[in-house]
Amino acid sequence: MSTGSSDTRRAGAAKVTGDTGGINTYKGEERALRADRLGTPGLLLSVLAASAPLMVVAGVMPTVFGVMGIVGQPLLYVILGIVLMLFGVGYAEMSRHVHNAGAFYAYIARGLGPTAGAGASLVALVAYSAMQVGIYGILGFEVSGLFATYLDIEITWWMPALVAVVVVGALGWLKIDLNAKVLGVLLVVECALVVIFDIAAVSQPGPEGLSLHAFNPDTLTGAGLGTALCFCVAAFVGFEQAPVYAEETSRPQVVVSRVMFLAVGYAALFLAVSSWAVTVATGPGSVADTSLKEGPGMLFNLTEERLGGTFTDVLHVLFVTGMFAALLSFHNVVARYAFAMGREGLLPAAFGRTNKTSGAPATGSLLQSGLSFVIVLAFAVTDDNPVGDPTAPVLHLFTWMGNVGALGVILLMAAAAFAVIAFFVRRGAGRAQAPRLVASGLAGLALLAIAVLTVRDFDVLVGTGPGSSLTWLLPGIIGAALVGGLVYGAVLRSTKPEVHARIGLGNEAFQLEKAAEAEAEAVAR
Repeated sequence: MSTGSSDTRRAGAAKVTGDTGGINTYKGEERALRADRLGTPGLLLSVLAASAPLMVVAGVMPTVFGVMGIVGQPLLYVILGIVLMLFGVGYAEMSRHVHNAGAFYAYIARGLGPTAGAGASLVALVAYSAMQVGIYGILGFEVSGLFATYLDIEITWWMPALVAVVVVGALGWLKIDLNAKVLGVLLVVECALVVIFDIAAVSQPGPEGLSLHAFNPDTLTGAGLGTALCFCVAAFVGFEQAPVYAEETSRPQVVVSRVMFLAVGYAALFLAVSSWAVTVATGPGSVADTSLKEGPGMLFNLTEERLGGTFTDVLHVLFVTGMFAALLSFHNVVARYAFAMGREGLLPAAFGRTNKTSGAPATGSLLQSGLSFVIVLAFAVTDDNPVGDPTAPVLHLFTWMGNVGALGVILLMAAAAFAVIAFFVRRGAGRAQAPRLVASGLAGLALLAIAVLTVRDFDVLVGTGPGSSLTWLLPGIIGAALVGGLVYGAVLRSTKPEVHARIGLGNEAFQLEKAAEAEAEAVAR
């Protein structure tokens, strides 16, 4: 529920802090992320890395084909690309008006009110953390497999997973420039190898030839459609993270929106073509059975047949580095959400200060690393067969956490779409904004429908029967985060109205605070 315009909220904050304009930092740079550190290429590589293209092709696609039985996966990517483009129209326009490292929750706070923003902040923190932690499980198992295959050394999956937690945490303390370079190199090589596979698959098709059957709408049938939509939306995750870096980009009004559209367009084309190539290589009639039988190994079997063992060996290594790139990207985003929440009083003040040496949101980085370490360790303790077998805890760490996170991001996007409408309507949006508001409304409705289908089919998503408690416990994590955040926001409204008033204002709130201090000093003199 809206609590008034941004101007009214600034006035509310000013009752406690004063008023100002144009000041970009507070106490040095402790409460502001460093600006002008990312251009279009660096930001684009950072957000695309979160989608881990090879992980999607090797891990997500076989699951959608096999477990969900959706042969029309390539068509899903095209449809979702259109939905997310519509979402991006309003989201990009919002990014021109609001620059905040807490992107989703800041936009929701500006459009639907600070209490809604508090709820969204906790959902975002939980959702992105869950998606990142899930990747540690599949990365750990794949690395242990590489050690067993190529070095004849058996290690438990959680050992490389915990090492990855430490390394990612260390990189979180370094400059975003370094992280962008690391992500960029890994991403370019990874995508190049997938494109080579696509060309090889089309050049040497399976028994059914160059079939376009996967683009037939009749292929979008089956009980797993809702779960397939969730998986496929998760494959796009990353593009919406561009505004998180707005404070650190040069010309954010231009760069952020440009990167979002480039990321969605690239992902839709890349994923649609790659999933189609898989159907061509196996044959549309057999792709579901083959995917169900071979799982992630299907891609590597197909590449070995067409491109040889050396190429496949390199692909195995890139599978790991691609997941590591995604871990870095998610880590950066979670750390920045924690930074934004700390800066605005939703988390302790320590989270709202950056590392004086690198400018990174250090406390948020530590929080993410600590949570990841604890969760991976918890799954490790419950692992009865840690060596040589994809045990339930490993698979559950990846599927459960990944799907919980994807559901949270879908709900955040839907809420943000409606927040865009509310934000511009309150500002007296005229005819010029009408097309953007219509696009946001259509995207919001489509995303809500996907969320409903996802929850309905969650038993398929986690591989349990409809009577399992997991079908409501897992999506309940996101529900609990939302309710907890809304209650917290309502409590702040009653007990700390000055904190409630600055939710979503980001660094603007501390511009007000510094002006108040300057005014107090002037009066004292």
